Amino acid sequence: MSKISDYEERAEKLIQPIVDEHSFELVDVEFVKEGNDYYLRAYIDKEGGINIDDCELVSKAFEEKLDKEDFIKEPYILEVSSPGLTRPLKKDKDFQRSIGKDIEVKTFKPIEKRKDFEGELISFDNDTVTIKEDNKEITFERKNICLIRLAFMF
Repeated sequence: MSKISDYEERAEKLIQPIVDEHSFELVDVEFVKEGNDYYLRAYIDKEGGINIDDCELVSKAFEEKLDKEDFIKEPYILEVSSPGLTRPLKKDKDFQRSIGKDIEVKTFKPIEKRKDFEGELISFDNDTVTIKEDNKEITFERKNICLIRLAFMF
């Protein structure tokens, strides 16, 4: 297991009880380097959406647990936020909740000379994702997808 995966897994175990206590949903936890800084980000949600007070509540409790455990060796910035309207689909529950909704799919390599697709999520399993685009079903191997998220219409 990589150091980043270990950090994310341990952080998720620490924050999950906090999120559960407030009847929120833990969408994702990530540890990433952007520029010279590391970020530990937790994305939370609830019916009707998350607000700044919710994020602050979870952040303070999470920070206390992180300080006590002190397992992340690099200096980092802690962020607790909403996953946003165009949140990536990562877990099966994200896919299940998005069946019938429009999503964007970006692939690593072109498929029929394209890397960007948009359509209705029809189905998914451990290996594939199927969308309906212009009345045509397209099935993608998950390993070939670099980003998949809800589509947002302006």
